[in-house]
Amino acid sequence: RFLIKGGLAGAAVYVAYDQGLLGSGTQGAEALKRAQAALPPAIQEWTSYLGWELPPTPKIDFSPSDSWNKGVQSVMSALSVAPTRACEYTVEGWKYVKDLVK
Repeated sequence: RFLIKGGLAGAAVYVAYDQGLLGSGTQGAEALKRAQAALPPAIQEWTSYLGWELPPTPKIDFSPSDSWNKGVQSVMSALSVAPTRACEYTVEGWKYVKDLVK
């Protein structure tokens, strides 16, 4: 049982590595484009084989590398203003405490 689970996990990691999912952002974006091109025909084939009727798939315009870059920029922006914001909040906090004490 452990060997079967280990084999499946190893195979999943190998397929992810082979398809470029564990590489850079551009390799991941290329793998996503390949998957978006290959999945709809495969799903259509299986649904026609099984006799199911599925609604049309929505078009997704998503770039992992752009999302990653936007996330990194947001985090770096927040970290760059963090000391200034901490000082401002500390000053406001002291003013609030002084007003309560009066």
